[in-house]
Amino acid sequence: MSRIGTVARRTFLIGSAAIVGGVAFGVYKLRQPAPNPLQPATGQTALNPFVLIDQQGVTLIAPRAEMGQGVHTTWAALLAEELDVDMASIRVLHGPAAKAYYNSAMVADALPGKGYDTGEFQHSVGEALGGIGKLVGLQVTGGSTSMKDGFVRMRETGAAARETLKQAAADLLGLKRAQLRTENGQVIAPDGQTIPYTDLAQAAAKIEPPEVTLRDARDWRYLGTSVPRVDMVGKSTGTAQFGIDIRLPGMKFAALRINPHLGGVMKGFDASAARSMPGVDRVVDLGNGIAVVASNTWLAQQAANAVQVTWGAAPYPPETDAIFERIEQAFDDSPNSVLRDDGDTASVPEGATTLRAEYKLPYLAHATMEPQNATALFTGDALEIWCGNQTPVFQRNTCAKLAGLKPDAVQVHTTLMGGGFGRRGELDFAAYATQVAMDMPGTPVQLTWSREEDMTHDFYRPGALARFSGAVQDGRAVMLDAQIAAQSATHQALGRWMGLPAAGPDKVLVDGAFNQPYDIPNYRVRGHVADLDLPVGFWRSVGASFNGFFHDTFIDEMAHAAGRDPLAFRLDLIRPVHAPSAGTLEAVRALSGWTGKTPEGVGRGVGFTYSFGTPVAQVIEVVDEDGTIRISRAWIACDMGLALDPGIIEAQMIGGMMYGLSAAAFGEITFAQGAVEQQNFPDYDAIRMHTAPITEVAILETNPHLGGAGEPGTPPAMPALGNALFDLTGIRARELPLANLFDLRI
Repeated sequence: MSRIGTVARRTFLIGSAAIVGGVAFGVYKLRQPAPNPLQPATGQTALNPFVLIDQQGVTLIAPRAEMGQGVHTTWAALLAEELDVDMASIRVLHGPAAKAYYNSAMVADALPGKGYDTGEFQHSVGEALGGIGKLVGLQVTGGSTSMKDGFVRMRETGAAARETLKQAAADLLGLKRAQLRTENGQVIAPDGQTIPYTDLAQAAAKIEPPEVTLRDARDWRYLGTSVPRVDMVGKSTGTAQFGIDIRLPGMKFAALRINPHLGGVMKGFDASAARSMPGVDRVVDLGNGIAVVASNTWLAQQAANAVQVTWGAAPYPPETDAIFERIEQAFDDSPNSVLRDDGDTASVPEGATTLRAEYKLPYLAHATMEPQNATALFTGDALEIWCGNQTPVFQRNTCAKLAGLKPDAVQVHTTLMGGGFGRRGELDFAAYATQVAMDMPGTPVQLTWSREEDMTHDFYRPGALARFSGAVQDGRAVMLDAQIAAQSATHQALGRWMGLPAAGPDKVLVDGAFNQPYDIPNYRVRGHVADLDLPVGFWRSVGASFNGFFHDTFIDEMAHAAGRDPLAFRLDLIRPVHAPSAGTLEAVRALSGWTGKTPEGVGRGVGFTYSFGTPVAQVIEVVDEDGTIRISRAWIACDMGLALDPGIIEAQMIGGMMYGLSAAAFGEITFAQGAVEQQNFPDYDAIRMHTAPITEVAILETNPHLGGAGEPGTPPAMPALGNALFDLTGIRARELPLANLFDLRI
């Protein structure tokens, strides 16, 4: 990956005031543009952090990380749409760690409210407050916010750059800017004369960008269509560079072994056997573990295995059952949040049928295909880090503190990553690499985790428990009361990222439950934070990953208690509240040919969850094949509000569903004597290509605001599969993974 400093020194930067991020409200500090991190040499000008133009053409300095979700492609399309350049000609590099690349959408998503009921004023206020992300260095890829963050910013950047280039050409030709037009990276005069952008960049950099009006969607060339991905050739030919591919002159390679009792100390170690192995350079004491540095990764891994370590105990109960007993104790405490409390759930209408259910979901690992890794070079007065990550500013600040440096002495190079799912928002992989590099000043060291270290030292999706009670009458739900208990991934992550205390209502803990668009008059959802020191973090769809299962499974149970078709039951409750959500159920009903009746040996289940601004409905079909159950077909309908790239959205919906189906069917992290029992993929299975269902996707665009795509496909997959198995077998699953109850084909 090219170094941004090198790029900036040999290029001219053009752009606009779009770095403000469209913020129209708030104090001066929120409106003030963030400093531009790209510093060109003497005589050159840098006005904007996003667009570089040199003799090679246009480069987009992307603020969001590419981990397979297609974000670089759609950001490039947003820019190309207004800049009038060929989409295929745009180069994309990830930006450095800098406040200028803050995520303007994450703060808005954290505001109180259900999401589906957000009006235009509240939406505008949320956009305005997004500037807070700049103050705290919120350069984060996550929460399905990348397109919401970039949709206006990138188009404004492209439009202002285009008009600035036209003004430079107008000054050169003695014409008015309105007399000129642009096409394929050129400014075109009335007489047909063309001037390439590359010839105008120097002059344009000295011009104050004019006010711009964005183009009407009817004039879009790229947005709204499926375009070839900018990373497709590199990934197809093996030339794309992931963190694990970094190679630097004189590089050494390292492996680590950390206390398997998470959070426990290291009492001591004997590294004599490892040090005697040819090619081993040194063994580094990391405090809670060791790292071995050697001439190659395989040797480093073998040497690390040869180190004899005495480990201290974990600060949490050592067995899975005892951990869940602690989670259950959270129900005895006052709730951390009551984000929904409609009507009166304490009294049941006379004549109503009541039901209760308790649910349990396990801890889950992220299990990215590319194991955690980072490369570090420490020189004493500076530090460089190469890694795939979702939080460059937090990575920089953490590593700077470890190295005793100021943040501006640390440079973070964000590479492509082979999966993130929230795991690469954590800071440990870069921090450990920094510690190793500090022990070898002047030598670049690549630290690669074994699969076993990766699997057993995760920040897990929290295990969770739920207690639901409800009532149905005359074919409708009239009461739903939910209690959800789990560790708070939000409290832990904010503490690791920014040192903030664990305090305040955790909206994420009850996401996917309190904010479901159901017309139930008596409706309460309480969240209880479990007091445990087991490391947890953001896992794809976060709280909605367990609440989608809890809430929608209970809705399915209520439908059967009411004697109703499960899909029709949901539709009747959702239609009065949120038409786009109802539309996804209607679309998936038509797509799947749902009748509510299935033949012998076939089961179908419907699942619905609203999360990350996007309602998603799914129908899963299972078949019994001589006692073994196979997931045969799946149908998905989502309402994105605006489908910027239908091909990428379809891929994200299918991928999110497969991630959810894998977790529902097989995913489980358990503990014995304080350590994680699952070591590798044979212990932590997933849906395979040959057992994946044939899938169809319908993408709707009636939602008033742009929704997320990367995460909302995961939550409804879990209840849809459980509901399908109930339809097939008559057995209601209230715990996951389902393979513990059913013989599912692997």
